[in-house]
Amino acid sequence: MTHGSLTDYTLPAAGAPSASNAHDDGAPRAVALIGSTGSIGTQGLDVIAQDPARFRAVALSGGANTGLLAEQAVRVGAEAVGSATATEDELRAAIADAAARLGVPAPRPALFTGPTAAERIAAWEGADTVLNGITGSIGLRPTLAALHAGHRLALANKESLIVGGALVKAAAAPGQLVPVDSEHSALAQALRGGTADEVRRLVLTASGGPFRGLDRAALAEVTPAQALAHPTWDMGRVVTTNSASLVNKALEVIEAHLLFDVPLERIDVVVHPQSVVHSMVEFTDGSTLAQASPPDMRLPIALGLAWPSRVPGAAAGCDWTRAATWTFEPLDEDAFPAVRAAKEAAAASPTHMAVFNAVNEEAVDAFHDGRIRFDAIVDTVRAVVGEYEPARVLGAAGHGHVAQDLTVEAVLAAEDWARTAARARW
Repeated sequence: MTHGSLTDYTLPAAGAPSASNAHDDGAPRAVALIGSTGSIGTQGLDVIAQDPARFRAVALSGGANTGLLAEQAVRVGAEAVGSATATEDELRAAIADAAARLGVPAPRPALFTGPTAAERIAAWEGADTVLNGITGSIGLRPTLAALHAGHRLALANKESLIVGGALVKAAAAPGQLVPVDSEHSALAQALRGGTADEVRRLVLTASGGPFRGLDRAALAEVTPAQALAHPTWDMGRVVTTNSASLVNKALEVIEAHLLFDVPLERIDVVVHPQSVVHSMVEFTDGSTLAQASPPDMRLPIALGLAWPSRVPGAAAGCDWTRAATWTFEPLDEDAFPAVRAAKEAAAASPTHMAVFNAVNEEAVDAFHDGRIRFDAIVDTVRAVVGEYEPARVLGAAGHGHVAQDLTVEAVLAAEDWARTAARARW
């Protein structure tokens, strides 16, 4: 394992200037937010608003909620705004309406619309830091755009790293990419406690979701409403369903492997229902360092934006004056086989995880539409991944058998095949 392949895990030097400011003149970091209207984006704007001396939001991109995107743009005085769904006229009108409601002059940001809007915002020249908080593999192009622009990337869009793999690693300079997922933020913090050759294994914690303790037969009967009733986190439909199936944890295992260069066989998952210990690093001398804090995404978001420095008051800490019990349980891989399936897929080829992720997205939609049972989500993923032959699929799409020279087009071709193969099953 090598520390710093994507992120610099060394502690700031004692007495050194704070790295929370990106510029030598002490100016706040200029942040572009991809997915500003989603869960990560709105909490990111909250972090920025709470500490204007450290951060300022300069560019925003969003999806279907044009009204909220426009209001955000007016409130922060954005220099650039992008929308994947609105036209330029619609976006300009929404910004004017939001300004009128707020009783302030309407800003005149640069506007980007259509399928490349998020990429344009990620590469915005007025930014030095990008928070990618959208869900799904559509985050790959914005991730690459931010990295190619030389911006620091605070990455909450795990799918772009998982499906992009070698593409993202090749584009990222050492220290340029900082994880925002709570588990990977925890690992990055704990890794500061030792050297690369002292790390024995990484342990990711999982809440277990709403179906912890159920066997495979019981999972066949659960409903979409039950799958969305997460006991700890408030997330969107896809991520919440993935947490219930533990696909989210499976993706996080692959993300940890790519971020920290730790072999898959040295990355484990343990169920921790309280979601206070966010992950752990076990060292060769038998010591384990764990990062603990109440479940609040503002902490890893703030750390991702200010890395390697901490932001005072980013979130509340644990209350050590009150009694508490933390429990840890082994993962039931018979009922929840997603982690094992993802490890097998990641080891198979550079594009197998693109297939895994795309099939899962299709299967989640099918479950919520009432077309398949809950347990069929991971069953479908495993079946389609098992059918995937890179040489045949990518060759038919004109890409040949991708080994080392992975391309965005090859990833998209694998995804297209996977979505078609998944839909054909129901």
